Amino acid sequence: MALDPAALPGPALAFLAERHLATLTTLRPDGTPHVVPVGFTWDERARVARVITGGGTRKARNAAAGGRAVLCQVDGWRWLSLEGPVRVLDDPASVQDAVQRYAERYRPPRENPERVVLEVAVDRVLGLVERPAPRG
Repeated sequence: MALDPAALPGPALAFLAERHLATLTTLRPDGTPHVVPVGFTWDERARVARVITGGGTRKARNAAAGGRAVLCQVDGWRWLSLEGPVRVLDDPASVQDAVQRYAERYRPPRENPERVVLEVAVDRVLGLVERPAPRG
């Protein structure tokens, strides 16, 4: 089911606040998908999802090449996919903000002087966070 990223329903926002990991999909230079588990945070006001990682990781290199990324969080029958263009931020203010948000959702991350932020500007959301009504 498609959802409006600008007006996610309460159950979707609650699901995005729960402590779950997600998969991040980016594209390698040869066009094949690179899929890895990550922690991420959702910024409802800015409509961006943020992942913190090392600047030399494959996911960061893929994101730096431009294009789109997808985060998919799953818990049982509930799931959300957040899609959009991805960019890499390495300025200290953006990194510190993303680290703080990550620490609030998960736990404080270990120190990493090479840390960057992958920021997905979410323009498409697919998912199921409320049980459908029974048929018949």
